[in-house]
Amino acid sequence: MGLISLIWGIVALAWMILALLPIVGITNWLLIPFAAVGAILAAIGILFTRSGRRGRAKAGLVLNALVIIVAIWRLGLGGGLI
Repeated sequence: MGLISLIWGIVALAWMILALLPIVGITNWLLIPFAAVGAILAAIGILFTRSGRRGRAKAGLVLNALVIIVAIWRLGLGGGLI
C-alpha cells in the first residue's frame, strides 16, 4: 500500500503542477478527490504495516496532503473556476 500511495502522490503532484496554469485550474476539482484517495491508501498502509516498513506510506500521505492543500489554495485564488 505504501508504494501505491507514493506513486499515486507523484502522479497527483505532476497533475497539480499542470493545474497551476491559469486555463486548466478548474481540474483542481478533480485533483482533490484523486489525492484524497491516495491519502486514504497511505493511511491504510500506515495502519496495517509493521512499524519498520511505513516510510513509503508516510511519504505518500505527506505528498497527497500537500497536493490537496495547494489545490484548495489554487481554487481559492481563482474563485473556483480558473
